[in-house]
Amino acid sequence: MTPRIERLLLNGQIRTLDARRPFVTALAISAGRIVAASEDSETLRALTTSDTVIDDLEGRAVLPGFVDAHLHWQGTTEGLFTVALHDVPSRRECAERVSQFAASTPAGEWILGHGWSQDSWEDGHFPSADDLDAATADHPVFLKARSGHAAWVNSLALRLCGVDRETSDPPGGQVIRKPDGTPSGVLLEWTAMGLVSSRIPPISVETLATRMLKAQEYALRLGLTGFHDFDWRDSLLALQILHERRQLNMRVVKQINAEYLESALDLGVRQGFGDEWIRIGNLKIFADGALGPRTASMIASYEGEPDNFGIVVTDKEEILEMVGKASAAGFASSVHAIGDHAVHDLLDVYEEVRRLEAASGVARSLRRHRIEHVQLIHRDDVNRLAELDVIASMQPIHATSDYPFADRYWGARCAWAYNPRLQLDRGVVVAFGSDSPVEHPSPLLGIHAAVTRRRRDGSPGPEGWYPEARLSVDEAVRGYTLGPAYAAGLEDRQGRLEPGFWADLVVLDRDLYTVPPEEIPALQVAGTMVGGDWKYREF
Repeated sequence: MTPRIERLLLNGQIRTLDARRPFVTALAISAGRIVAASEDSETLRALTTSDTVIDDLEGRAVLPGFVDAHLHWQGTTEGLFTVALHDVPSRRECAERVSQFAASTPAGEWILGHGWSQDSWEDGHFPSADDLDAATADHPVFLKARSGHAAWVNSLALRLCGVDRETSDPPGGQVIRKPDGTPSGVLLEWTAMGLVSSRIPPISVETLATRMLKAQEYALRLGLTGFHDFDWRDSLLALQILHERRQLNMRVVKQINAEYLESALDLGVRQGFGDEWIRIGNLKIFADGALGPRTASMIASYEGEPDNFGIVVTDKEEILEMVGKASAAGFASSVHAIGDHAVHDLLDVYEEVRRLEAASGVARSLRRHRIEHVQLIHRDDVNRLAELDVIASMQPIHATSDYPFADRYWGARCAWAYNPRLQLDRGVVVAFGSDSPVEHPSPLLGIHAAVTRRRRDGSPGPEGWYPEARLSVDEAVRGYTLGPAYAAGLEDRQGRLEPGFWADLVVLDRDLYTVPPEEIPALQVAGTMVGGDWKYREF
């Protein structure tokens, strides 16, 4: 018997991702969940009452709500309030943006920014403090690279933080230096970046929560109904404030960073703790760096850099200890691994942890371990994610953003790079995200990248970069719906539009499945519904 219908959606082109009923025209909703899905609109209409809200979709396309399986919510939020440097073509123009920002910023206040990439500049070289010193002498400056694994600072920032020629490289990080040993102004990896970032006065959690409202509005307009957050403690605190105030309109899975593992274990929290709006996810660990600053940990050296094998951020033995301890206490793990050496070592870790779990009688489905990024995998390791039931958490747009640098630094190894096709063909669950603010958080841009392996301008050519890695539209959509739901243990209520599932959906102006692939970025989100309520609507 169909429960009382609170809201009825009619006349839609609704793709449910339910194999038993893949296409319907009407959805009935009650108490935030779908109670009926049908091609017979009139039968459902007959069950409505005078209190039922009826929405005519007028033939628009509907999909389950998109979920970003890997982003940095605090970073995404702060990116809306700092200097934007994505796609800026030169260090000179970056400095000009800093200068413009400084003109309206009181002297002495920090200027923050994000998005620069030396690989997109003509000379391809790292910048220096001198470039920023010319932009402002009155403000300390801290600019994160697009990858998030390097920072560019000015001389005032270095001086205020006591970083000089006597400063040693911290474990897992590097201070780039001039020939005389003085810091150049570029810091590689989190520990080195922390020499400066730890001295930046933080904004209050209250301010962050208020700013998150703008980020949430932005994300809902992109069709996102949820995300898996990989940022730090303040992000969790601010999200809880929004939840407490009933202002959290997206579903959040909050990963626990490695530095907070012991606190979580002492408290007795387990994965999945929370409610339908915010819940605890996996343990998050960094195994290595990134391609941009050439700190991803490699089996063979970077092309043209015979002595550079990247940086190991966390030793294999330490990762094994943390992942094993977390698993025993009820947590799966999500480990950042970009280079093929990092991926190989992490698979060794998961193999050992799977052995320990089996000996303890823990089913694999209870510990949904993930590799975050899997940007380069050695051909000998390609089958191991399937063998170990490990989720590939990947970001399709990284492939189209990074391919010139991947070709330059990894060469022929790129046949095994940024390739979810390798894992899908082996039955691995793939969960897609954006890594925002590293990349734009639009799922449509990610789907376009996965399907075409091309940038929006058509480069690198009609067939795309390593075209054998292209996905179908359906595979890409599932990566943003069913994949994240499974990774979070929510596959019984999220990712499909069928009775009993959350009424989380996105309305598009055209059918994503039938438009020419090159037109996917131009599709418009007409509405985003979460829990049966329109959180964004343009029709």
